[in-house]
Formats: sequence, structure tokens, C-alpha cells
Amino acid sequence: MQHRSIADLRVGAIGLGGMPMSIEGRPEESRSVSTIHAALDAGVTLIDTADAYHRDAGEVGHNEELIAGALRSWTGDASSIVVATKGGHLRPGDGSWTRNGDPTYLKQAAKASAQRLGVEAIGLYQFHRPDPAVPYAESVGALAELLEEGVIARAGISNASIAQIDEANEVLGGRLASVQNQFSPAFLDSRAELEHCASLGIAFLPWSPLGGIRRAADLGATHGAFAEVARARGVSPQQVALAWELSLAPVVIPIPGASRPASVEDSVQAADLELGADELATLEAALAA
Repeated sequence: MQHRSIADLRVGAIGLGGMPMSIEGRPEESRSVSTIHAALDAGVTLIDTADAYHRDAGEVGHNEELIAGALRSWTGDASSIVVATKGGHLRPGDGSWTRNGDPTYLKQAAKASAQRLGVEAIGLYQFHRPDPAVPYAESVGALAELLEEGVIARAGISNASIAQIDEANEVLGGRLASVQNQFSPAFLDSRAELEHCASLGIAFLPWSPLGGIRRAADLGATHGAFAEVARARGVSPQQVALAWELSLAPVVIPIPGASRPASVEDSVQAADLELGADELATLEAALAA
């Protein structure tokens, strides 16, 4: 099977994070489907999910099934849409998170995800979070096997350090397609990993790129410089934040979560918002203060 690179992931564009549609406070299914359709209609070609994006025990894969159904009911051509999902991080249903990086489990989880998504091969499959009980190379080795078996088309990792990025890329024989780490104006700790991915040509997918579900709406109030640039441009502070992230490296694909069509339609416009050098300098100075 041909193993695809990041070239057709549309780096420099905006993806869609599916988590808000399936966890606590999730909207009605009809609104979630409308949000996914709005994203696709606006040109989004990467949708991020995970088997752990669910609220209650017994509904593992809720978000994967939601996205699969929305793709089936969309009237456009879904052949170019990449659904990225993840395995190895679990929610027992009590609000907590656990980890399982066992290679046998990861391979079973990936095959279950493929079945829920209704695909022969998952567009992008990512090891969700390192499991301290399992050597990292063994967990990533499961992704290498999944590539060879044709269960997944691309392999990625999430919540990874620079050392883990290098280790994963070595285990995968240079086929590491993506790294998904938390990154936003409110969380800059992964900037070194972003820059490392840029140097290697690996896609970097910032999760919670607007600061998280509870903080995204207040981004302008929390980060005044972004609000100032937004007012001058006549756009939202959220658009400015995403445009700033896109400016950091050509491999960046922010994946803001959304549960309303209006939110994702606003976010997608960030791909066309080119910030000037003076605006970027203002933002960087504010973040460094």
C-alpha cells in the first residue's frame, strides 16, 4: 500500500476538531452534523477525532460514528476528506482519562476505529498519548505494523516531546506524518516541537488552538493584542489567533473545535488572513511580555 505524506493534508489550512460534539455539554446531533457539513462546505478537508471522544461509558467511538454519518449525508465529494483519529487514550465514563499503549491493544483499537469510520484505511491514525507503562518505541511500532497491513494510510503521534518525535520517526522509518500537541496563545510550551516538525517537514496539528473549549470565546479579553489586531482588521480575535499560528510554519494545521456552524465558518477564514510583519511583531511582543 502507498503510504501518503503530508502533501495532501493541506498544510496551511484549517482543520476541524470534533471533540466538543461528543463530550460533556455536547449539542444535539443535528447541530453537530450541520457544523460538520458547514466545515466541509467551507473547504475543510481534515477532521480530527479519537475513539475516546465520548461522554459516557459504553459509547467508545461516539465522535467517530458521528463524523462518519455526517460524511455519508453530505452532498459534496468526500473522497478528498481526511479523517484523523487517535487511539491509546481512554475515558472510562467518569470524566477521567486513562492510557493504554500496548501494541496489541492499539492495533485492535485502530481496526475498530476503521470499522466505525466505514473506511478500508484510516486517513491518519495517531498514538494519542504516551503510556509510561509501555516503551514508546513499542507503542509506535504498532503504527508501523498498521501501515504495513494497510489499516492506516498515515501514522502520527500526539502529546509528544522532541525526543519522542525523533524516536517515532525512526521507528516508522521516516514516515511520521504528523504531531498533534496542545498549542495556542495561552499555551506556548509546544513551540519547540512545532519548530522541530517544521525542520523535518512533519505536519503540526495544534489542538485547542484557541485555548480550549471554555476559553476560546474569551480569547480577545484574555489576549488584548489579538483583540486589537482583530478590531483593526474587522475580524474576530479567534481568526487572528489561527492566522498567527499558520504564520509560524508552513506545516501547521490548526484544528479548532466547534459545535456551531458559525464558529467553524469564522475559523476557516483565518486561512485567508495574512498578517503583516508589524502585526506579527505586536502579537509576539505581547506573548513574550
